[in-house]
Amino acid sequence: MSPAVRYWLVMPAAGVGRRFGSALPKQYAKLHGRSVIEWALAPFLADVHCLGVVVVTAGEDRYWPAIAARLPGLTNVAGGASRSGSVRNGLRALAGRADSQDWVLVHDAARPCVSPQEIGQLLHAAAAHPVGGILAVPAADTLKRARSDGEIITTVEREGLWRALTPQMFRLGKLTEALEQAERTGRVPTDEAQALEWLGQHPLVVPGSAANIKITGADDLLVAGALLAARQRPTTEASVP
Repeated sequence: MSPAVRYWLVMPAAGVGRRFGSALPKQYAKLHGRSVIEWALAPFLADVHCLGVVVVTAGEDRYWPAIAARLPGLTNVAGGASRSGSVRNGLRALAGRADSQDWVLVHDAARPCVSPQEIGQLLHAAAAHPVGGILAVPAADTLKRARSDGEIITTVEREGLWRALTPQMFRLGKLTEALEQAERTGRVPTDEAQALEWLGQHPLVVPGSAANIKITGADDLLVAGALLAARQRPTTEASVP
């Protein structure tokens, strides 16, 4: 990771993950001996340039306290009615600790496979941009637009289209302004970059990895497990005859 860039982390984790198909929220599902959220936090907690971490959980969350006991020093606040509301609450928790020009990374609790290399690429590229940026991957599949009954309307041109990932990196003051403006106007952004776009800003797209998947269903947990296992497997050099 870039030694020149220091930042704060806000991790929204207040969702219940209805598509996951389990009473246990997806961020607390077990994955190679840890919860998903612990994997998601790990590269940031290991980075000396991370100034502090705010984890935003549901008010009635009964799973987080056990994890917090294993990870002391994290700030915990209650979430809002939406993801953007939870991020706003996380940003407000930085008041008095962070400057408006400080960088903030927002990373999904359900993305356990983000790598230190990816985070470093984002820090390096976005810190040189006036707005900030997001990790993303180019759209590779053929995209279809369909009606509500499932019938295809048209094929969407994928040139220039990207799938947004996290982390997303912006200045604390500008991101707070963008999210509060969205709240005042009754708009709910699907990610932080969209809120900045509504202010007329143009965040940078930083190529990330397709392995930085988001857990939404049980199949994703299997894929994430395989990816993490492959990273932990020791590499052996082929013997030279």
